[in-house]
Amino acid sequence: MRRLINTILFSLLLLGSFAAEAQEKLDEYLQTAAENNPGLKASFNEYMAALELVPQVTSLPDPQVAFGYFIDPVETRNGPMNFKIAASQMFPWFGTLRAKGDAATEAAKAKYELFLESKAKLFNEVRSTYFNLYFTDKAIAVTNDNLELLSSLQKLAIIKVEAGMTSLVDEYRIEMEIGDLENQLALLRDKLLAQQVMFNKLLNREGQDQISLPDTLWSKGFSYTKEAIRDSILTQNHQLLSLDMQQEALQYKQEAARKEGLPKIMLGVDYTFIGKGANNLSGKDALVLPQVGITIPLYRNKYKSMINEVVYQETAKANEKLNKSNVLETVFEGGWKDFQDADRRITLNQNQAKLARMSIDLLETGYSNSGKNFEEILRMERKLLMYRLELEKARSDKQAAVSFINYLMGK
Repeated sequence: MRRLINTILFSLLLLGSFAAEAQEKLDEYLQTAAENNPGLKASFNEYMAALELVPQVTSLPDPQVAFGYFIDPVETRNGPMNFKIAASQMFPWFGTLRAKGDAATEAAKAKYELFLESKAKLFNEVRSTYFNLYFTDKAIAVTNDNLELLSSLQKLAIIKVEAGMTSLVDEYRIEMEIGDLENQLALLRDKLLAQQVMFNKLLNREGQDQISLPDTLWSKGFSYTKEAIRDSILTQNHQLLSLDMQQEALQYKQEAARKEGLPKIMLGVDYTFIGKGANNLSGKDALVLPQVGITIPLYRNKYKSMINEVVYQETAKANEKLNKSNVLETVFEGGWKDFQDADRRITLNQNQAKLARMSIDLLETGYSNSGKNFEEILRMERKLLMYRLELEKARSDKQAAVSFINYLMGK
C-alpha cells in the first residue's frame, strides 16, 4: 500500500513538473511576442511620439528679431540713425505652459495605457492560439488512438466472419468508420499547420518554426472570488485607465484654454546704431529702447468656444468610460460562464470516457464470445472518441477563459 501511495505521489509531482515546464515555455513565447510583434512595436512608438509633444507645448514661442535700415537717416545730436535691430519675446499668462505640459503628459500616459492594453491583448491572443494548438494536437493523438482501437476490432471482426459467427457487414462498417476517422485526421493535420503559422506570426517568426506543446494541459484556475475579479477589472483594466488619463488631460486642457483667454506679455528691446556726425561722435551714444507690450484678448467667442469644446469632450469621455465599464462587466460575465462550464466539462468527460472505455471492454468480450452487439461497440467507440476530444477541448477552453479574464483585469 505504501509503495502504491509513493508511486501516485511521484506521478503527481512528475505531472506538476511537466506542467510547470510547459508554462515556462509559454512564458518564453510571450516574451518573444513582446519583443518581436510589429503591432506591439507600433503601439509603443505611438506612446513615444506622444511623449515628444510635451517639450513642444511647454516651450516659449520663438523670439522675434527685426532689422531696420533708414533710407533717409534721421539726424540726432550725435549723428544720423543709420539702422536698428529689434528683439522681442512673447510670454503667455502665468501657468499656461504648465497646464499645456500637464495635458500633454496625461495624454502620453493614456497612450502608454493603450500600449499596455495592446500588450495584454497580444498575450491573450498568443495564449488562446497556443491552447487551440494544444487541442488540435491532442485531437490528432486521440484520433490515432481510436484508429488503433478500430484496427484491433477489425481483426476481431474478420476472425468472426471467417468463423461464420457474424456477417461481412460488420467488417464493412469498421472500414467505413476507419475511412471517416482518416478523413477527420487529415483535416486536423491541415488545421494544425494553419494554427502553427498563426502562432508563429504572432511571434513574428517563420511560419514553420517548431512549437513545444505539453502532453497534458495544466489546470489552473483563480485564487480569488468572482467579486474580487470584477472589482479588479473596473479598477485595473487598461482601457478604463486610459480613459481616466484622457479625462485628466482634458481637465488640464480646459485650464490651458482659460489661460489662453488672458493677456500675453511681450518684452523687447530696440538697438539703434548712430552714424558719424559733424561732431565726430560716431556711434558714441547708440540709442537703446526697452519695450513692454501686452495682447488684449477682446474677441471672447474664440476662447469661450475653446473652453466649451473641452467641456463637451470631458462629458463624452465620462459617458465613454461608463459605457466601457458596462461592456466589460457584460463580457466578464460571459468569460466567467465559459470558465465554470469548462471546469465542469473536465470532470464530466473524464468520468464519461472512463465509463465508455469499460463498456467497450465488456462489449468486446461479449462480441468475441457470441459475435453479437457489434453496432453497440461501434456506437460506444464513437462515444469514447467524443468524450476524449471533449475532455481536451474543456481543458483548452478553461485556460482560454482564464487568459481572457486575466486580460480583462489588465494582467
